[in-house]
Amino acid sequence: MHEYIVNLHMHTPYSDGHGSHREIAQAALRTGIDAVIVTDHNVWVNGPEDVYEEDGRRVLLMVGEEIHDRTRDPQKNHLLVFGAERELSHLAHDPQLLINAARETGGLTFIAHPVDPPSETFGEEDLSWVDWNIRNFTGIELWNALSEFKSHLTGKLAAVYYAFNFPAVAHAPFEATLQRWDYLLNQGRRVVAVGGSDAHALTGQMGPFKRVLFPYEQHFRAINTHIQTPEPFNGDLAHDKRLVLDALGAGRAFVGYDLPAPTRGFDFKAQGINGITPMGGEISAKNGVTLQIRLPQRAECRLLRNGEVIATWDDRETPAHITTEPGVYRVEVYLRFRGKRRGWIFSNPIYVGD
Repeated sequence: MHEYIVNLHMHTPYSDGHGSHREIAQAALRTGIDAVIVTDHNVWVNGPEDVYEEDGRRVLLMVGEEIHDRTRDPQKNHLLVFGAERELSHLAHDPQLLINAARETGGLTFIAHPVDPPSETFGEEDLSWVDWNIRNFTGIELWNALSEFKSHLTGKLAAVYYAFNFPAVAHAPFEATLQRWDYLLNQGRRVVAVGGSDAHALTGQMGPFKRVLFPYEQHFRAINTHIQTPEPFNGDLAHDKRLVLDALGAGRAFVGYDLPAPTRGFDFKAQGINGITPMGGEISAKNGVTLQIRLPQRAECRLLRNGEVIATWDDRETPAHITTEPGVYRVEVYLRFRGKRRGWIFSNPIYVGD
């Protein structure tokens, strides 16, 4: 498998962001990530999608969309759509119709910031997802950087502190989001987790304090989605884009917080009677299954089955666990950064069947 770093969920002046598609691509090139997916609100921008190159480096820039019903009060139910190749915002009033239409075009759908708390200090509304009767969506945005920043805005002093201390913002996905994901998985749903930056490069001002919150480049060094592909990128737009969409759709991916330490090189796979199965795959429990984890460095590693921790390691880079129990298995990894325990890696599941 080949590993690539994707930063997804960001905005340009076509909606409420401040950087152009080219500026986003240039920021991605400077940070060394491999692909970005721009998702402006309720507008599919046809044209900027391309492979951008500079000084021997290249980055794939894809264009999706973040769709929500602008007439709804209060605002809820934001959906990320990738790969649909057409405008679908006219279906925003009905999330299920929207999901169905995206699927018919071969697109992927991810619930954006499932938990998005309000900030009363700054008049920011709760933008959480509320319509959980929907079916057949691809996955959820497990970790959203901007939503976590909002959760810290408990007062003006806190806002100034976090605005000037980007590395202090991220701790881990909201516990309520993790619980919702496990609940869906335990229902037998195949729900892929991704991490999103929700980058806007907005300029915030409070009295004499004025700052960009936060530059794209900062986001690209932080919460990313790492994908695994069966073949390498080759610089062809259609080819590389298909590899990204296939990996995301299959769940061959993990969420990595790359600011404390690079998460590149993490792997989670299962070996059993069917051979080797990657993240997102299914394997039979017959004759036993060995779940194999590879960490980029030693850290606190937890293996979960059906949402419950069944094993923990603190001092191994390649922990393993043998099981004969069917269930949904996933990995969480934590490390210390700036004096606090922080989420580092969250894998997608491996499904062990009867």
